[in-house]
Amino acid sequence: MVTEASIELEPERRSALRRVVRASMAGTIVEWYEFFLYATAATLVFSQIFFPPSNDPLENIINAFLTYAVGFIARPLGGIVFGHFGDKYGRKKLLQLAIVLVGASTFAMGCLPTYDQIGYAAPILLAVLRFVQGIAVGGEWGGAVLLVAEHAPDKSRAYWSSWPQAALPIGALMATVILLVLSKVQSPETFLAWGWRVGFWLSVVIVAIGYYIRTKVSDAAIFQEAQAQDLQEATAAKEPAKSSYGVIEVLRQYPGKVFTAMGLRFCENVLYYAAVTFSITYLSTQVHESTSKILLLLLCAHVVHAAIIPLFGRLADTVGRKPVFVTGLLLAAFWGFAAFPMFDTGNDWLVFGAIVTGLVAHAMMYAPEPALMAEMFPTRLRYSGVSLGYQVTSIFAGSLAPIVATLLLSRFNSWVPIAVYISAAALVTGIATLALRDTRGISLYDVDELDRMRRLRPNRL
Repeated sequence: MVTEASIELEPERRSALRRVVRASMAGTIVEWYEFFLYATAATLVFSQIFFPPSNDPLENIINAFLTYAVGFIARPLGGIVFGHFGDKYGRKKLLQLAIVLVGASTFAMGCLPTYDQIGYAAPILLAVLRFVQGIAVGGEWGGAVLLVAEHAPDKSRAYWSSWPQAALPIGALMATVILLVLSKVQSPETFLAWGWRVGFWLSVVIVAIGYYIRTKVSDAAIFQEAQAQDLQEATAAKEPAKSSYGVIEVLRQYPGKVFTAMGLRFCENVLYYAAVTFSITYLSTQVHESTSKILLLLLCAHVVHAAIIPLFGRLADTVGRKPVFVTGLLLAAFWGFAAFPMFDTGNDWLVFGAIVTGLVAHAMMYAPEPALMAEMFPTRLRYSGVSLGYQVTSIFAGSLAPIVATLLLSRFNSWVPIAVYISAAALVTGIATLALRDTRGISLYDVDELDRMRRLRPNRL
């Protein structure tokens, strides 16, 4: 799975690093499989069975997207909680908890009664389970990418840490495949009645595999050394070790970097959910494409997306994180103005090209993100810092993107305001890049040393 053509490492270290990558990807694939299973089902299924009937086809899609947004609201809470304890006890333990939590909530979704059976309790229970799922996914990302980033060599950190990012489209690919197969082998009535539930029930098998793989790795040496150093300093001072981690500490020590990370995330998150989630709505309601054809096009696009993310991660190690990121941002700014006319043609190749172009722009921003964010924060605050920067933005970006786009479409009956909305998101991220320093090749030990000196001599740094 992981190749390393020009990255020189000792065989034992290369083998150990590949195990870490597999462990991170295994769990992350599970997390995003279940997250995107919900995203796809929200448009195709949930809007029809968990809400009261409506004459407006977009009304219940918006309602379904609102429950989808609940998961994004929960993600920062998951990032804060998991980040705090992940910085205190280690990345591995929290990652194992996250995968079990998201698996249990997803399985329960597949067992929910419909609106016709229990009325408004159906969407309420759906929202509660979505909240639990969001907490788990919120804690997953930071731990997964840091487990790799902290094991990776300085010169190839962006490449290695981009592999967990590739797990996102792989998870989305799996979710799309499951729903595509179920929709193909069943009649529309059967699929809507109970067939969609099978994809949610399968989460139990996938979670078991992911959990097992994660038991075979350990936290990176830099994390273990940071813990030992904190204990040594506390012993030397003859006082109990103080809490020097968590969201409050990272906001107190590195507020600028947290907000920079949030800004970098904004356009990337909006673009992805516009290109993937909202495209389902647009193609089904405006272009009148069949469900199976939309899912097939998305399936192929996810394959391309997964393949190119590590390539852009490698490029970020070669030319720098910032040039790759900014190039993707510029493509994102103009994507909507080209993509929606391509959607309107109804031509399969042009529709596919529009989705893939959006995912290429996304990959150029998404691939360098783990290295960029990991290099912003010291080890004692890294899980909290990257989780906060990454997850809080999802409330205002990814969660709202399908809702805003659908509302704009309903209000103006035109794709132009949606394209302007994506360009505005690019402007927000463009402002954040002004504060971005390219950290290609930096040692995480140097980041920790600078943090240590900052604490010892705060008035001189």
